[in-house]
Amino acid sequence: MMSTYKPQKFAELIGCSVKTLQRWDRDGVLKANRTSMGRRYYTHDQYLKYLGIKNKGQGKVVVYARVSSYGQKPELHNQKEALRKYCHQHEIVVDEWLEGIASGLNYKRQKFSKLFEEIELGQVSHLIIAHKDRLVRFDFSLIESFCVRHGTNLIIINGEELSPEQELVQDILSIIQVFSARLYGLRSYKKLIKDACLKP
Repeated sequence: MMSTYKPQKFAELIGCSVKTLQRWDRDGVLKANRTSMGRRYYTHDQYLKYLGIKNKGQGKVVVYARVSSYGQKPELHNQKEALRKYCHQHEIVVDEWLEGIASGLNYKRQKFSKLFEEIELGQVSHLIIAHKDRLVRFDFSLIESFCVRHGTNLIIINGEELSPEQELVQDILSIIQVFSARLYGLRSYKKLIKDACLKP
């Protein structure tokens, strides 16, 4: 299944304006595709062609699923089943299934790191996830751009029900704890400086 982009997103990817895309479309420089409703869109192949990269269809298809804790294993199972159903319906042959039990704030996950090393090496043609926060909690746009630049089609089935709400609460609490610790450390540091200055 080929990734597609709306004009604004495609313009951001290749570093031009939407007006430039419209002009190129009229002049036949870079023709836009159109939906049945006449809306313009661009494909991942067009992006690769613009960059001068040939899409040979090489690389493996990877499905990635994640939950934050072992207590969410039933949700991990549901997530994987939804992904299997999606792949079956779209006749996608999966080469590798990856799953992780770790916070979406943790960018040092072993399988996650290995996956992105393979993407960087051009070894992954498609990456399929249930929801964007199954990959990372924040900075998803950076991850998406990384995949696009390295020729990986990122497919999100947008299963909102596959994104456990309690995880967001846990992640927010983790962020609060980190900043609270830093604030406490800063106050302690200021106190040490003040005490040192008051010493005769």
